[in-house]
Amino acid sequence: MPATRAGGSAQPVAAISAVALHKAYGDKTVLDGIDLRIPAGSVFALLGPNGAGKTTAVKILSTLITADGGRAQVAGHDLAGAPQAVRAAIGVTGQFSAVDGLITGEENMLLMADLHHLSKREGRRVATELLERFDLAEAAKKPASTYSGGMKRRLDIAMTLVGNPRIIFLDEPTTGLDPRSRHNMWQIIRELVTGGVTVFLTTQYLEEADQLADRIAVLNDGRIAAEGTAEELKRLVPGGHVRLRFAVPSAYQFAAAQLREATRDDGSLTLQLPSDGTQRALRSILDRLDSAGIEADELTVHTPDLDDVFFALTATAPSPGRPQQIKEDAR
Repeated sequence: MPATRAGGSAQPVAAISAVALHKAYGDKTVLDGIDLRIPAGSVFALLGPNGAGKTTAVKILSTLITADGGRAQVAGHDLAGAPQAVRAAIGVTGQFSAVDGLITGEENMLLMADLHHLSKREGRRVATELLERFDLAEAAKKPASTYSGGMKRRLDIAMTLVGNPRIIFLDEPTTGLDPRSRHNMWQIIRELVTGGVTVFLTTQYLEEADQLADRIAVLNDGRIAAEGTAEELKRLVPGGHVRLRFAVPSAYQFAAAQLREATRDDGSLTLQLPSDGTQRALRSILDRLDSAGIEADELTVHTPDLDDVFFALTATAPSPGRPQQIKEDAR
């Protein structure tokens, strides 16, 4: 039964939760008290510039290093008190492949099965199933050194799944991949989540987070600068507008006279009205157009993209105050 908030509304079970995680190396603070709550069966993306602390967060939550402060639970287990239980429930795939290029893809899989103490028969069954699932069956007997970058990355994730983890940390999994391989990887991630796996994703590809993540946090200078869905984050930065295009100059001039706050482009016969892109704002604009008798030939809604959000939130160091937290039910 899902947990409930004080108000009585259902709250999804958290696969990962962290409070005030802190990590420093000498005088350099890498994580400055971050809070996380990631529902089970979702994709959570952590964005940030190089050196923001993304990989450090993954290493802490996957028990590879210890935090200097704060507490966390992963898969229901306390990170500090039950690290072995955490390791048994997770899989980790980094931007640098763990694939051994000197042996075949199948041998890599069987080696992983041995590490998970599977029987010979079970290990071979799991390896065969995963190699087929990740479209690697034909290359299974070939040395992994002959694989393309995309194939190696698929093999890496297949190896991670040998232990049937319910939580997977993907640390910049598509770095260096060509666009086709990147899109193939996205499909694999979607299929994992459909199967109930929780994915913690770090990436520098903003389109990747936009395509995959249920919720996104922007990490800057060791702190969470903002968190929310992709659409919610896009509404944090200015620049959203509704663009009205007119085919007839007289109609354009009439609309411009009625909508004096609009930005004009006389050359293309277009007007721009500020809008945050919400349904409520768009309805208000449409009501104004109807009441004024304005009929545009084309209406387009423009909202800032994650590039705009990323640059706006990471351009300067965050203030000492709380991050911009957007509630899941905010609209």
